[in-house]
Amino acid sequence: MSYLPKRGLYPLQHNNEEKGWSEPKIILSSFLAILLPSALLLTLPVFSVTGLSFMDALFTATSAISVTGLGVVDTGTHFTTSGKIVLMFLMQIGGLGQMTLSAVLLYIFGLRLSLRQQALAKEALGQEKKVNLRKLIKGIICFALIAELIGMIVLSFRWVPEFGIAEGLFYAAFHSVSAFNNAGFSLFSDSLMGYVGDPLVIFTLSLLFIGGGLGFTVIVDLVKNGSKGFKRLQLHTKIMLIATPTLLLVGTLFFYILEYQNPNTLGALSSGDKWLAAFFQSASARTAGFNSVDLTQFTQPALLIMIILMLIGAGSTSTGGGLKVSTITVAAVATWTFLRQKKNVVMFKRTIGWPIVTKSLAIIVVSGSLLAIAMFSLMLTEKAGFDKVMFEVISAFATVGLTAGLTAELSEPGKFIMVIVMIIGRIGPLTLAYMLARPEVSRVKYPEENVLTG
Repeated sequence: MSYLPKRGLYPLQHNNEEKGWSEPKIILSSFLAILLPSALLLTLPVFSVTGLSFMDALFTATSAISVTGLGVVDTGTHFTTSGKIVLMFLMQIGGLGQMTLSAVLLYIFGLRLSLRQQALAKEALGQEKKVNLRKLIKGIICFALIAELIGMIVLSFRWVPEFGIAEGLFYAAFHSVSAFNNAGFSLFSDSLMGYVGDPLVIFTLSLLFIGGGLGFTVIVDLVKNGSKGFKRLQLHTKIMLIATPTLLLVGTLFFYILEYQNPNTLGALSSGDKWLAAFFQSASARTAGFNSVDLTQFTQPALLIMIILMLIGAGSTSTGGGLKVSTITVAAVATWTFLRQKKNVVMFKRTIGWPIVTKSLAIIVVSGSLLAIAMFSLMLTEKAGFDKVMFEVISAFATVGLTAGLTAELSEPGKFIMVIVMIIGRIGPLTLAYMLARPEVSRVKYPEENVLTG
């Protein structure tokens, strides 16, 4: 069976490349158009207490827009209230996506999107061409703001009594925005370690970043077809609804078992708090970036589980990153299909086309190559062990934001490497690969010949 694409991975790609602007270039350019001015803005004295160098500002802005959450300075103490508001705005842009925000701005000023812009926005949101883009974006914005508002209200019950009305509401709003957009920025120096046994804070934030991590495509499908039963849902939605709780449960059990007797993590907690902490780290590892225990004290097996969860990541078209749950699922099912000597990849009585399978495998291969290059580069610039370098690079690539302690000690070249990794992680490795490879559509089919593998 041969697959001869007519238009490439992105819609209208051939026509755009004739004009010198392919979709990958547009995506990268729109990201940089927001990033660079934001970095310059954060260097202004009004936004930080002691000032911020351009490299630190670039790192922070990249981390916020890519909704990663890694920080080279303490967010809570280093930034002024104005600086924290800027970070909230950048996290919101990063979570909703540049194409969504661009469409919103054009609609606000009464301008129409071109066909190319509409195609890009619909693909970024995982929707078909016939979808009413204006109505879709309005629904997404409303859902995000309502979810963040509910999160802020619930969190205010904890932090208003603790910090007062004004500061408590701001803490609640900041963490609600950060959680829903899977950004991982916290105003507390120890992230959420001070609330490790607080069900209200832990469950509220968990629901926010799990909801954001499902993806807007899933939310839209649930709203449209959820009442019609599970069978009427899209295949992608079914994958996410089954894989998300499965990964959450498996991660919770692993963290609980592996860290149960570790006195520096779960060992010192009560039985109930142990489960709460294990649950939160399992949920947070898949791109949220918060931690309620000291990750630098995790055992090596637990760190490995966390690395695997970070790599898997959240759902496509979500506020989270990683390789994506559906990508890993398709690759795993395709492998099982090959081992069983079956011809077609089938899930829930639906056949997955080989182009989708090939794309999933390409994402994994390209991502693995980029991660290897980034790790090697960082080991040349930093005096750190391989385990810390691997953890930090994967955290940046998957836009998770969890740290094993290396980020705060990065050299200037190391910070720049991590900035590049975060950008690639957010825009997608295939976007970069397509931009560098300059793909050409070909309808020529050559004779087949076997190659010895395995």
